[in-house]
Amino acid sequence: MFHGRAVAAGCALFSAAVLAAVTPSAVRAEPEPLAAVRDAPVVRFPAARPERGALAGLPAARPGRGARVRPAAVRSRHDSTERGGRARQAGRAGLPYNAPPPGMLQALQRDLGLSAEQAQARLLNEIRLAPVEARLRVALGDRFGGSWFQGTVAQNLVVATTDPDDIPKIVAQGAHAEVVEHSLVELGAVKDKLDAALPARPTGGGSVRYVDVRNNKVVVLSEEPVQTEAVIRDIGVDGRTIVVVPSTERPRPLYDLVGGSPFYVGVSLRCTVGFSVLHGGAGGFVSAGHCGKVGEKTNGYNRVPQGVFRGSVFPSSDFSWIQVNDDWTPKPTVGNADGGVLPIAGDRPAIEGASVCRSGSTSDWYCGLILQRDVSVSYPQGNVFGLTRTSVCADRGDSGGPFVSVDQAQGVLSGGSGSCFPGSGFSYFQPVAKILSTYGLTLLTVDGTLRPTTGTCTGYPDSAQSVLPAGQAAYRPVNPRNRARSGYYRSRTAGTHYGCVNSNDGTDVDLYLEKWAAGSGWRTVASSVSPYPFETITYEGTPGYYRYRVVAVAGGGPFLLGYRHP
Repeated sequence: MFHGRAVAAGCALFSAAVLAAVTPSAVRAEPEPLAAVRDAPVVRFPAARPERGALAGLPAARPGRGARVRPAAVRSRHDSTERGGRARQAGRAGLPYNAPPPGMLQALQRDLGLSAEQAQARLLNEIRLAPVEARLRVALGDRFGGSWFQGTVAQNLVVATTDPDDIPKIVAQGAHAEVVEHSLVELGAVKDKLDAALPARPTGGGSVRYVDVRNNKVVVLSEEPVQTEAVIRDIGVDGRTIVVVPSTERPRPLYDLVGGSPFYVGVSLRCTVGFSVLHGGAGGFVSAGHCGKVGEKTNGYNRVPQGVFRGSVFPSSDFSWIQVNDDWTPKPTVGNADGGVLPIAGDRPAIEGASVCRSGSTSDWYCGLILQRDVSVSYPQGNVFGLTRTSVCADRGDSGGPFVSVDQAQGVLSGGSGSCFPGSGFSYFQPVAKILSTYGLTLLTVDGTLRPTTGTCTGYPDSAQSVLPAGQAAYRPVNPRNRARSGYYRSRTAGTHYGCVNSNDGTDVDLYLEKWAAGSGWRTVASSVSPYPFETITYEGTPGYYRYRVVAVAGGGPFLLGYRHP
């Protein structure tokens, strides 16, 4: 559903000039350049390590509302180069992390304006900080004002509260604290009143409504702001909590073509498989509700009979589940046009500001950021509630397709505005958790705790051994003329590169294959990243100069690298 936060009327309504300053990302139909992240004013306190649950050196005077407090003893790490493994070691937090499939990492770089190492660092920061946000959300209770990531590589987690006394608790967890006037519960209640009062098929605007936690307001996007404000005046909500923003955004369902794995309903309607699920002993998948009605039959990408809609809701929500026949085997993965697959490890919701990617056969991998949650949208067919708004573009036919953050299922595409050609607009997804709970489904996932098959990395024509301290990196092969410098090997023909590294039990090593690019230096072309002591790489490469980088993420000690090249 498309949910949004509306603006109250009367003297409390903001002028267009103030709106532009308060919600810079909302006043355009297209998202802002994603690399431009603006920090709110920061109140700095003397650096001190938290002790016994409090901050040493915290001034007696408490900051006013809207002020932000940075964690005093937490340092941001922006890269994952030679010493970047330390940041990743802290970032694992016991959570599974599967290496992105072909195309996804490149999409993050393209859509968020990141380098390869920044894209990796961003994913690892999001893994590291997600449990922190979950703990603080519970600890703050009804004082919780929202949370969001900040920084090019999501190195900062901001948590808002209505009580300044919560600041030490937030900062002690390594997050930034911001004091706001309204709790998330309060703003949600305001939005609910707007959803009930605004027409389901607005002719004068107000088609998107959401809570903007960064600005502690309820926002209504409208093509006719004056008309929308007139409707809001009669609702009886606190005008200080609402902002009406002029916008030409008109979300629509997207179901004519395909994204991800296509499926067909009837003769010509195509939608996209979301995530594989189980219902008792039956397998199937979830998708968008507007793709079909209960009882309608589906065919797969090859036009072979596939299944039947067992549940479907649209409008009000936008989700469905399809039970497949015995010819189809559900897999706990999301695929893409490059032939890669991403294992799905769970359905933990991502924090606002986290990166999120969508795979589709029309547009392949496209990525962006989680913008707002609990968004209300008015489609021509009626209101849809409880959606998540993103800066990921989408096209017709992508409906129902999967949204993934790192390796966590987020939801299925409902609709959007704009297009991936040239690559702008917003999209909205139905959170997967509601689909699962409504129908009693179980998300099919890989077991992220399983230990991968290990080996000794012997039998390769080339090998290298060394001892690597925790948090350090080594390059192989070495330079025979100067062993203090990294060397390289030359591949004179195109072909397959095989790499393998293993270390002692209880350690965590990662493996990267780098290629020399004239004018830009060494660039990572393949990687194997997991919380285990054994990694392998298989890469189809062109002629050129290559080297391996081994990173001791946790535990240090001896390692053996074996490799073969064309």
